[in-house]
Amino acid sequence: MSANTPNPFDRPVWASLAYAPLLAEGGDQARRYRRDVNLFASARDDGDDASLAALAPLVAEGETVFVLQAQPAPVPPGLQALRRAEGVQMLATQAIASEPGKEDIVELGDADAPEMLALAQLTEPGPFLPRTHAMGRFIGIRVGGRLAAMAGERMRFAGGTEVSGVCTHPDFRGHGFARRLSSVVANAIQQRGDQAFLHAWTTNTAAIALYDSLGFRIRTGVHVAVLGR
Repeated sequence: MSANTPNPFDRPVWASLAYAPLLAEGGDQARRYRRDVNLFASARDDGDDASLAALAPLVAEGETVFVLQAQPAPVPPGLQALRRAEGVQMLATQAIASEPGKEDIVELGDADAPEMLALAQLTEPGPFLPRTHAMGRFIGIRVGGRLAAMAGERMRFAGGTEVSGVCTHPDFRGHGFARRLSSVVANAIQQRGDQAFLHAWTTNTAAIALYDSLGFRIRTGVHVAVLGR
């Protein structure tokens, strides 16, 4: 990567939107995920007035989008920052082994989408919509037929894939499901030669400690802005 090439880990939303155009709306200057896929959006270049201006029309009246990046996000004309928060970006700095367990791990797909959405709405692991599972591979653990926990891949670009959507139903916490599923997802990412990374709120010290114990380390702080009209 040359000194003039933006690091995709600093602007993972734009990098992932450019990598997966079929999941995106917008053009060369600004993009957002399709409205049933996710809430993330990004201008191509915060320092370019035209790019920032192109982001605003992608947000309709009553809608919100999430901007996540290493630098504080400027607000495009016509929009306002409804909320700002801080998080951390963590990278896997060592080989992560898939941790064993007695429960079977199942692949999740379209047929599981309603249950996945319900679990995400209950536990709030981050923005999760009816087609978020289309962003990458998702896996889960079922107990008595119920979806007890899940984890999967969200943002992806050349050389990097994000571990995301990690959540456990309150009825099944304390069994290590989140740790196990996170390890399996991260291992699969590494096996195909990508850098596994993830994001967590700075206030979620339990999640940060869990990922640290798996072999993730904080690379940088990130800024999140919720933009709307």
